[in-house]
Amino acid sequence: MNAVPPVVSVDKRRRAVYLPSVDKVLSDASCLALIEQHGRTRILRAVQSVLWDIRAATLGRAGAAEDGAAEAPLVGPTHDIPAIAAMVVARVAKEDISRLKRVFNLTGTVLHTNLGRALLPDVAVQSVLQALTSPMNLEFDLHSGERGDRDDLVEHLLCELTGAEAATVVNNNAAAVLLLLNTLALGREVIVSRGELVEIGGSFRIPDIMQRAGATLRETGATNRTHLSDYASAINAHTALMMKVHCSNYVITGFTKSVALEEIVELGRQRNIPTAVDLGSGTLVDLVQYGLAREPTVRETVAAGADLVTFSGDKLLGGPQAGIIVGRADLIAQIKRNPLKRALRVGKLTLAALEPVLALYRTPELLPERLTTLRLLTRPKAAMQQQAEALAPAVQQALGAAYAVSVEAMSSQVGSGALPVDQLPSYGMAIRANPEHKRGNALGRLERALRELPRPVIGRIAQDALCLDLRCLDGDDAQREFAQQLPLLKP
Repeated sequence: MNAVPPVVSVDKRRRAVYLPSVDKVLSDASCLALIEQHGRTRILRAVQSVLWDIRAATLGRAGAAEDGAAEAPLVGPTHDIPAIAAMVVARVAKEDISRLKRVFNLTGTVLHTNLGRALLPDVAVQSVLQALTSPMNLEFDLHSGERGDRDDLVEHLLCELTGAEAATVVNNNAAAVLLLLNTLALGREVIVSRGELVEIGGSFRIPDIMQRAGATLRETGATNRTHLSDYASAINAHTALMMKVHCSNYVITGFTKSVALEEIVELGRQRNIPTAVDLGSGTLVDLVQYGLAREPTVRETVAAGADLVTFSGDKLLGGPQAGIIVGRADLIAQIKRNPLKRALRVGKLTLAALEPVLALYRTPELLPERLTTLRLLTRPKAAMQQQAEALAPAVQQALGAAYAVSVEAMSSQVGSGALPVDQLPSYGMAIRANPEHKRGNALGRLERALRELPRPVIGRIAQDALCLDLRCLDGDDAQREFAQQLPLLKP
């Protein structure tokens, strides 16, 4: 029987690689099936890319052999057409894997900025689904039949829940602060206490945002102590605004003093200068009633006389990413006329999610059941302990003798700069490398292996252990999915 000549061959002297033609690979049954599903243009590009990679890799090995490297097959396994077609199938499948993946957040941080912050409740998810698949009256007044204002969809709820005269929504709280400052303080000064010049995630700082907004920062007081007289002495003919920033992501303790909002408001009214408050996280209810630490509410801030208040939609409020501005109707009207408002406005999906989330706050006694963020923050410690005890044997079996799994009490946190020093008692699994099997960075390898699961598991390494805090592993379906992929774990 005559031997079948190799489909891929190399002429080392001429440094040439002989491959099957693109058309021949495209004619393979696997590629024809791909063409049926994805179209010829994409699959042609994939075939060309695979053939190019084979050519480059083969020439690289040939060059290494000529340079005196250890002898190795120039081609490796014979690259016949079905084998090349299989490589094309694998490449297309890899390309189709979404870069945005569902993960298990077992870090212990509920509002994890890097993992998407607040999870939406079911009512918001269904509302977004409708907005995705149907035309909506985003900027259409159904009563008059004329063009409307998209803020009208949620302004009535925001005013009802906060006691403000008017409201507007942009894409995040940094945008809200930027828009407010650019509207009211362009080319003028804004007075802020030195103890409130915060930096938020991603190195965005209040002074930087103020500069980009075209306003001039006028610092007053000291880092740890600011008095009302400091605000009064900082006022001049160029003052446009006094601003108070809620330090939601850090706490200064010791010899400290800050000025109450009511005092700043009264000073502002005497001098005809508005007062703005950036609450950052911005809760709509008193969290103490749910066993959490106290945070100033938006309603309290408005009642204290703040002319404008900005806060986030995707932190303690538990909704989609958004920046919300509430306050005096005349100032909100000025803000909405700013051309930047169009650049920073939100789309229908954000409003579709925000409206039902806000509506949940009309029934605060049912919030822990209906609002996902609050449900996770108030999850009973005993429920997490029971969950950890049920999962620990399966995790231990998947890891084998190289690691030891123990059920331990842990401390969660709210996250995203909210309630920074308050810890939430929780339970989870602590995984440690057994000394007799410890080699290299055993915990680092395990952490990477967990991230490589079909639904990646994100934990945290602390005190020589990989901690899997179960606060956010909520519900039987999530627990079942977590357990079912454990046999795939290869640390």
